[in-house]
Amino acid sequence: MIELDTNNIPKHVAIIMDGNGRWAKKKGKMRIFGHRNALNAVREAVSYARKINIEVLTLYAFSSENWKRPAQEVAGLMTLFMQALEKEAKELNSNGIKLNILGNKSQFSDNLQVKITQVEELTKNNTKLILNIAANYGGMWDITQATKQIATEVKENKILVSDINESLLQQYLCTQQQPNVDLLIRTSGEQRISNFLLWQIAYAELYFSEVLWPDFNEREFSQAVLAYQQRERRFGCSE
Repeated sequence: MIELDTNNIPKHVAIIMDGNGRWAKKKGKMRIFGHRNALNAVREAVSYARKINIEVLTLYAFSSENWKRPAQEVAGLMTLFMQALEKEAKELNSNGIKLNILGNKSQFSDNLQVKITQVEELTKNNTKLILNIAANYGGMWDITQATKQIATEVKENKILVSDINESLLQQYLCTQQQPNVDLLIRTSGEQRISNFLLWQIAYAELYFSEVLWPDFNEREFSQAVLAYQQRERRFGCSE
């Protein structure tokens, strides 16, 4: 059992859930098999985040670039997304978890958009954990859409150009008033950011795990948090 410093728990942890396809390939299965089994790792990560009192957990489920994948795989992912929302909504709510879907939802089917709205509405007042699922999300898109909103409000004389600063822009990002990311985890051994939360991870600690996402569990998560606790955060300042 890994002992953590309960006074130094990251407020916001973000995870790039990578390796589903490779996990399935190792087992001689199609990629969608890996995506299905990834849901178990999601449940365990959410449970552990709530257990150690992380305030915000953001999971990168589907990037804006993932539409370029084979049509059959994308269709399978959308089906899994809908099924997961339908199956997990009551459980999330009963455990006090607030669900947010981050990203451009307009490209999803009407049925999926309705389901997203229903689950977000159901859980909106929960306070035990904020669970962000980044779906059809890209960091550059997030900053761009925030900039467009600000430009529109300047044009409508709702804000002045002189009002624009980092704090204001952050209010228009998908994560809005949430704390910026303290710890970014990526599984599968890849060491890339992949257009994920580019603004929000400005001073995050990075942790790269060799474990493929479907095998990511509480022990792997706790090792990442322990590594975070052993680092000295400088936020751009010198020693």
